[in-house]
Amino acid sequence: MKWLVLALVVCNLSVWQLGVLSMPETQSGTVASGTLPRVASLKVRSGAADAASRLTGGRACVRLGWIQSLNTARALKAHPALAQASKLSLQEVDRPLPALHWVIVPPQPADVALRQLREMQDQGVDSYLVAEGPNKNAISLGLFESQDAAISVLKEKKHKNFNVVLVNFDRNQISYALAFEAEPNFAMEMAQALEADYGSEFDFIEIDRCEGVATAEKNP
Repeated sequence: MKWLVLALVVCNLSVWQLGVLSMPETQSGTVASGTLPRVASLKVRSGAADAASRLTGGRACVRLGWIQSLNTARALKAHPALAQASKLSLQEVDRPLPALHWVIVPPQPADVALRQLREMQDQGVDSYLVAEGPNKNAISLGLFESQDAAISVLKEKKHKNFNVVLVNFDRNQISYALAFEAEPNFAMEMAQALEADYGSEFDFIEIDRCEGVATAEKNP
């Protein structure tokens, strides 16, 4: 009986020691806080972080974009982190986007197009008349991001004896970019602060040495 009790005690001590060893180590003095993200986590375009680290003297030019909302762009411009920035500007850029795939009945005389449109709608075909542009008086049967989806609809309509074609629908988008100059030592810190508060609102950060005089784009 004595040996059985001794064996149980040794077993319990072993289990306790194993539990202590398996506990995760903690670092003394570690405090959870809203620290800025590491430089490696920034949306910095290739080479920009290295360029910023190599800058000595002179000025660093920083560009941050694309921002889709003008209100967000203005909020970024007013961020306290930019208090030491110079030549701070908000740029409006008209950017081309990938064309959509457009299934249409080619343009016709207005009376012919209206008559065909009514016939198609009476048959339950989702369609509308194009009122302006190079394809004015065409009948639109759908805009698609996917070319495969557009071709599928095109084949379906042709099977029903509709005179349809597939054309590109060109489009642009107004976006905004923030540009400023700063001392090289502060440029990355400013970028980090903007990333911490508005990281989901823009796509990239460019940091480079300021050279020459840049041509400003339209400033809203």
